[in-house]
Amino acid sequence: QVQLVESGGGLVQPGGSLKLSCAASGFTFSTYYASWYRQAPGKERELVARITSASGSTEYADSVKGRFTISRDNAKNTVYLQMNSLKPEETAVYLCNAGRDYGNNYYVSLYWGQGTQVTVSS
Repeated sequence: QVQLVESGGGLVQPGGSLKLSCAASGFTFSTYYASWYRQAPGKERELVARITSASGSTEYADSVKGRFTISRDNAKNTVYLQMNSLKPEETAVYLCNAGRDYGNNYYVSLYWGQGTQVTVSS
């Protein structure tokens, strides 16, 4: 049974930090890309960060570059998202996603987690 289980969300003050984790099971995690998306109420789901399976290359939404860091530990089947200098407008449900990457920026999304709520507020 395939599962992606996120954790680490919560309430944080503006300018604060959180580290999200996503534990994968039921598939060979190391051969899949992993990414984090977020979705705020009334807004479309947006890609926050992605890390590839082979080289571990990363990409980020322009809005989070320099503040967020995605990483993975294949031995633990886990992907992380370190978020620093958080802003109120980044309040959203953060979702973990995994799929296959075929090179040339061709990705096929396969699995989603249930999401973890991140609220940035004073």
